Amino acid sequence: MRISIFLLTAIAFAEPNLILHNGKVVTVDSKFRIEQAVAIDGDRITAVGTNAAVMKLRGPKTKLIDLKGKTVLPGLIDSHVHAVGAGLSEYRGEIPPLNSFAAVQDYIRVQAAKTPKGEWIQVPRTFPTRLKELAMPTRDVLDAASPDHPVMFDASYLWVLNSAALKRSGITRDTPNPPGGEIVHDATGEPNGILRNATVLVKGLREGGKFTQTEKLDALEKMLKRYAAAGLTAVSDRAVSDEEIALYQQLRKENRLPVRAVLTWRINSARPTSEVVGEINAKPFTTGTGDEWLKFGAFKVTLDGGMTIGTAYQRQNYGPFGKQLYGQAKPDRGQLFLGPEKLFEILSAAHAKGWQLTAHSQGGGAIDGLLDAFEKIPDLAKSRSHLMHASFQNPEAIARAAKLHVDADVQGAWLYLDGPALSKVFTPQDMRYFFPLRSYINAGVRIAGGTDHMTGFQKNKGVNPYNPFLGMWIAITRKTVTAEVITPEERITREEALKMYTIWGAEMQFAEKDRGSIEAGKLADLTVIDRDYLRCAVDEIKTIEPTMTMVGGVLASTH
Repeated sequence: MRISIFLLTAIAFAEPNLILHNGKVVTVDSKFRIEQAVAIDGDRITAVGTNAAVMKLRGPKTKLIDLKGKTVLPGLIDSHVHAVGAGLSEYRGEIPPLNSFAAVQDYIRVQAAKTPKGEWIQVPRTFPTRLKELAMPTRDVLDAASPDHPVMFDASYLWVLNSAALKRSGITRDTPNPPGGEIVHDATGEPNGILRNATVLVKGLREGGKFTQTEKLDALEKMLKRYAAAGLTAVSDRAVSDEEIALYQQLRKENRLPVRAVLTWRINSARPTSEVVGEINAKPFTTGTGDEWLKFGAFKVTLDGGMTIGTAYQRQNYGPFGKQLYGQAKPDRGQLFLGPEKLFEILSAAHAKGWQLTAHSQGGGAIDGLLDAFEKIPDLAKSRSHLMHASFQNPEAIARAAKLHVDADVQGAWLYLDGPALSKVFTPQDMRYFFPLRSYINAGVRIAGGTDHMTGFQKNKGVNPYNPFLGMWIAITRKTVTAEVITPEERITREEALKMYTIWGAEMQFAEKDRGSIEAGKLADLTVIDRDYLRCAVDEIKTIEPTMTMVGGVLASTH
């Protein structure tokens, strides 16, 4: 009889209260073992091994779950979500697909019919890379749907206003650009509605003010439950404010967290450096503050905008197609929000406080600037600091990251949904190192898989899809929504893709001793799925469905 080494180390545990048996248990341990059964007592795994060996531990009170051949994975981890905003995004109603100018205009007309004249209409977040026209809408596009309401089109670090909104905000051809921002003008010199990092000029728009505290708590809890239903047992919320921290803490206090949450604190770094550093030192929390259910992870600043809207800070100017896609008045490199001295001072203060460091850094120029700052910080490797997004890499930057022991928080949705449009703007060499997973792994840079989920309740839709199996499939195939394959040499294996969402994700959260693999002594966070991840047809991976999600030995979701 074969007995797992995990079982031999687990004999001292008490009789388990639960045994899952007759399955295919993918341990993702150091040897990537495949076992048959798992014993659980309380919130911990006590044994992993063959059916015969684990069933010997069964006691009179042990409950059995026959897996009937199903595959069991370690609980999956999404290393990048924005759960509060996502939970509120469709709280009052479903958002239709916003995939063309016509769809955007239809949405505005529907909202105008039920919105008092003069009140703001907000178009939910979407990007020109995902519109049929492959172009940024301007004020004229929005005016055609509703000239009487101020309208705002949300493209993240860029907003578009219609004429009524420009007038409400007092933005004219003579309005100066705010620091670090730009009011884009048309050929006649008039504002065309596009505000690049210039939303400080917008007057009267109240974001998020229509929800009560109870509604926000309810929305967050339900969004986390949707994550559990998708097979996730832990998430990193990547840009929490003080208000959002309080929401999470309230759910934890009331034992209402369906999954484990690790919070990234994003500070407002646009203020004077002394104010930013003062706030860092005044806060009572740092990396690791909290418990197994809710704790703080990284400290974050925002270095640049996004490549889907032409504001990510690149190493060179955007290509000619950027004028159409992004509405750029003239080609530029994008926007860098923090200079090198200020960035280093802020990160140094946070490092001294004990924070793990990261920064929103989409473009190659922003990546290089972040690595420059990291190189000046002593003992950085111990902090597990990492790149966030880092969409436009090159071999030199990857080598620098590896030397610094800096890892990467990566999102496949950008390749899947935006790769076809971005290929029209950037050169083949640029796209060669877009989402370069094989290059990361070969260089020794650990990668944690995430989605940057912001908007929408459905796991395969919205901005961005939070289905972890879709993310794994993208990493394995590098296929886009148009079935195009972009740089197949950057594909990774199924085993590596699974590690992105399990043990490597746990390491980024300083949780690998408790989560990320199925081993005796670790938390009983498990995801049971409807087919064999390691052997099913590759294109079936994206359609894998969880049948059971367990967090700490308790069922968080079943199907």
